[in-house]
Amino acid sequence: MRDLVQIGGDEDARMIPLWSIVIAVAAFVGVEYYFWVVLPAERHHPAPPLGFLIYLNLSWGVLAALYFLMIGYVSKDAPRRSMSARFWMLICFVMPGGIGAVLYFLLRQPMVGRCPACSTLVQGDFHFCPQCNYQLTASCGSCFRTVRATDQFCTRCGHELAVDHMPARLHAMRD
Repeated sequence: MRDLVQIGGDEDARMIPLWSIVIAVAAFVGVEYYFWVVLPAERHHPAPPLGFLIYLNLSWGVLAALYFLMIGYVSKDAPRRSMSARFWMLICFVMPGGIGAVLYFLLRQPMVGRCPACSTLVQGDFHFCPQCNYQLTASCGSCFRTVRATDQFCTRCGHELAVDHMPARLHAMRD
């Protein structure tokens, strides 16, 4: 696995880097400049209605800006999932019409964290650490699906969870 880059809960709002925001603003301004200054000078036929021009110009500008914001998001999100940021940024940049971003969201790996016991990198959907067998999340002892710590029975197979003897730290406080 690649090195893990962790972004804390308070930093989730800053998943789009500043360079991406600057490029997105520049792309929006560039598209608007092209549609309002360059293109009208080259027209040889009557202009469409002003409302249509405003809609068309703004929508193309927003799409260009969103394109670069998505590339910035992928650059921060991919390392959190132990994926190659450069590869996925290239895919998002090269694939037309947002297809690269759709592929990224379809194929991205689960979040990666560290085992509290041995610090091994583990995926967010793991129930046990692959190195030290530390139980990371509450799971059914019969079908091994994720369960909430407050559940008394498994929602998938109906197994009674009290007989599984989960560690005390995974049990919720009950009145």
